[in-house]
Amino acid sequence: MYKILKAEKLAEKIYLMDVEAPRVSAHCQPGQFVIVKLDEHGERIPLTICDYDREKKSVTIVFQTVGAATEKMAGLKEGDAFMDFVGPLGCPSEFIHEDVEELKKKKYIFVAGGVGAAPVYPQVKWMHEHGIDVDVIVGTKSKEFLILEDQMRAVAGNLYITTDDGSYVQKGMVTDVLKKLVEEEGKKYDVCVAIGPMIMMKFVCLMTKELQIPTIVSMNPIMVDGTGMCGACRLTVGNEVKFACVDGPEFDGHLINFDEAMKRQQMYKTEEGRALLAEREGATHHGGCGLCGGDK
Repeated sequence: MYKILKAEKLAEKIYLMDVEAPRVSAHCQPGQFVIVKLDEHGERIPLTICDYDREKKSVTIVFQTVGAATEKMAGLKEGDAFMDFVGPLGCPSEFIHEDVEELKKKKYIFVAGGVGAAPVYPQVKWMHEHGIDVDVIVGTKSKEFLILEDQMRAVAGNLYITTDDGSYVQKGMVTDVLKKLVEEEGKKYDVCVAIGPMIMMKFVCLMTKELQIPTIVSMNPIMVDGTGMCGACRLTVGNEVKFACVDGPEFDGHLINFDEAMKRQQMYKTEEGRALLAEREGATHHGGCGLCGGDK
């Protein structure tokens, strides 16, 4: 069992938990995720890692209630426990493998939409811990949905906040802020990392392509099974079929077919849609967990 050390409501339908998970906390890196399960009858839920503390042997997760399983999770309190807490899964962010001195020569900007602030935070924190200042844009529908502001401000070089309704700091989309920083303030960025709803990542990528800024996105919103076996996170990157949970979740945003991914995600929600996708995609429908060989 994996004990919950802290349970906190961050905003409407958004919750944070610190979970005692020695193995995961010892090995996880920014960009990776875990799969949690409440009990033997519970649903397997993939969640990106928001933070980790190797000394306390804990991992922080942030989730939004979207169905029965996450609604039940929201009712858990400090002292309760998960039956399963599996990870770390997925590939770490590529920059952690780069030479730190070379990274310091690059200017990064991170763009987070809504709950996407949770997976962006450990990446920005890692940069800060290695002496690298980065800019961060966080966008939400309104002030009440803004999460991790203080934590992000403590590790970001510059933090820009925008709200769709103008209820906090400034009104507008994250793309408006990015365009202003580059075109009006003369900022130059070598890499953009965008994490949030797929529609947000799509438009950030359209903007950064126009601005000629290489962009990495995290395709965690489309994961269901977390091992590649269900086929939910299948997507096209360039001319290749990839699976977000085993090949990613991070990819070159300028190579992703977002329209296909979003349409496919809608189809996958129904039993009929899943059956149709499996028939159309054949042997490429599943990605495999990397251990069992999938359909091979």
